[in-house]
Amino acid sequence: MAQYDVIIIGSGPGGYVSAIRCAQLGLKTAIVEGRETLGGTCLNVGCIPSKALLHATHMLHEAEHNFAAMGLKGKSPSVDWKGMLEYKDNVIGQNTGGVEFLMKKNKIDWLKGWGSIPEAGKVKVGDEVHETKNIVIASGSEASSLPGIEIDEKVVVTSTGALELNSVPKKLVVIGAGVIGLELGSVYSRLGAEVQVIEFLDAITPGMDAEVSKQFQKMLTKQGLKFTLGAAVQGVTVKNKKATVTYKLRKDDSEHTLDADTVLVATGRKPYTDGLGLEALGVEMSERGQIKTDAHYATNVKGIYAIGDCIAGPMLAHKAEDEGMAVAEGIAGQKPHVNYDVIPGVIYTHPEVANVGKTEEQLKEEGRAYKVGKFSFMGNGRAKANFAGDGFVKILADKTTDRILGAHIIGPMAGDLIHEICVAMEFGAAAEDLARTCHAHPTYSEAVREAALACGDGPIHM
Repeated sequence: MAQYDVIIIGSGPGGYVSAIRCAQLGLKTAIVEGRETLGGTCLNVGCIPSKALLHATHMLHEAEHNFAAMGLKGKSPSVDWKGMLEYKDNVIGQNTGGVEFLMKKNKIDWLKGWGSIPEAGKVKVGDEVHETKNIVIASGSEASSLPGIEIDEKVVVTSTGALELNSVPKKLVVIGAGVIGLELGSVYSRLGAEVQVIEFLDAITPGMDAEVSKQFQKMLTKQGLKFTLGAAVQGVTVKNKKATVTYKLRKDDSEHTLDADTVLVATGRKPYTDGLGLEALGVEMSERGQIKTDAHYATNVKGIYAIGDCIAGPMLAHKAEDEGMAVAEGIAGQKPHVNYDVIPGVIYTHPEVANVGKTEEQLKEEGRAYKVGKFSFMGNGRAKANFAGDGFVKILADKTTDRILGAHIIGPMAGDLIHEICVAMEFGAAAEDLARTCHAHPTYSEAVREAALACGDGPIHM
């Protein structure tokens, strides 16, 4: 029986990154995974396959709407749905295969099967019990639903089923106007589906800067998505492979129905901890089903740690990765730190939406004096050349010190542009620091500099 320094349960971005960092630090490491492939939800049925479909359908959109204006003549491509799914699966295979290669390269043992913890210092996989000094739970999350909705992953689907539908639905109802619902709604809208989004709250993308959220909804509406806000879904019924969604408008309690070929339930995710044996171990849990940890990711049971979606905080792959590295370094005796004030969020629609730090609403609630620097992509030469002039960069800075407090981008490559601001915030930079940094021309990143300039005397190109 092998004696390990660390066994990590779960091979998603948090788990496999933690395993690699443990191995780099000289710890004998194993990872537990019951899927046939490594990578967890993100690589198998989440981030990676959805981005493949978003990319493919964006290319279709460009061909249908912008090619002719660039002098590219000819018939727009037709959609081979089966071929598109094969492309998506190939992308998954490349990524999961890459993680398996990294496990071998770093001499990390893959314990194949579903893991449980019979007692501290032991992990059971199948019929075998493995001994270890430390256990890291990186079990991730699963899609959550609503009362009155039965998921069958055929007609009523989560994001998992939405990535492998047999055909493109004529009518798709999306329940929930968060990241997952809007990304997959965009995919099917570009493929010709009539997409109706139902959201309980009065705005899409809960928690996002309100100005960005409003602009984002306008853009998506222009692209063909329809929105019903302030609506509480009562249930979904399925008959003859068709669905009927019943909802009540919160403003007047009136009841309405929508028919659909497919219903995507995108109402968020919840921690996945079933079968680990945590209750018997006495591991403390929150009311939301999250594993309680201290600042070092340790549970109340000595030698057991937890990271990622199964603990508190945003359910983001990169947040899990940072925690995975931090817990490994902590076990190895180092003093790691994760700055939760500088964790970006991205929505990979077109245009992309990205944010980091505080929103205007949060700063107002805190009573903090701040200033706003904004720049539209319509003033960016590269964006105009690429039919990507919609959207803007918005930087929030302290009114007195000019220190950057947050940033919000809606526009081309927003998910990449946000990281310049993340680095600046990590180093405590002022908006003027960004404004005085030379940016290559013509690039989208010039819009970031212009927004920083707008926090001072004003932008140049607007």
